[in-house]
Amino acid sequence: MVEKKEKIKENKTKVDEAPIMEAKIEEPAKVEKKITEKKAVKTGKDKAIVNGFSLKISTKNSTAICKMIMRKSPERAIEMLGLVLDKKMAVPMIMDEIPHRKRGLMPAGFGGGGRFPENASVEFINLLGQLKANCEVNGIENPVITLAVSNLASRPFKKEGRRAKRTHVYLEAKDRTKLKMNAK
Repeated sequence: MVEKKEKIKENKTKVDEAPIMEAKIEEPAKVEKKITEKKAVKTGKDKAIVNGFSLKISTKNSTAICKMIMRKSPERAIEMLGLVLDKKMAVPMIMDEIPHRKRGLMPAGFGGGGRFPENASVEFINLLGQLKANCEVNGIENPVITLAVSNLASRPFKKEGRRAKRTHVYLEAKDRTKLKMNAK
């Protein structure tokens, strides 16, 4: 045992006394990086959208409301639908055979008959509030509704084989100043 320990001590001293070899490490050649300039990055999106899926409103009424709120700001559209709920402004339904309303109840530029769809107006006011919030998040300062579409949704069964009405609604808003620039 003692002999083994002495041999181990001798080996350690030999290793410690051995000359140290220095290795030369060459640095790799410097590579020049090309710097490319990037254009200004947009902070927001150019449009804001809202989808309403399977809303419990009439497709006919929602189509008429979509025509009425096109090319309006979300704030103005909410005001108009508030007047519809108060029965001070009728939603024009020109294509349908609906009796005439007094001229004062119809919005400017619309003639023919109209109605006061309350359920659809309430749903659209909720959607327009969401659209307004999405415009603020996306950085759109002067929003205008550029696209308002309503489509038939799948109609679930009710009792005795009757079908319920459902409607999909898609609203899109863009910045008014950018629309004018694109038109020129």
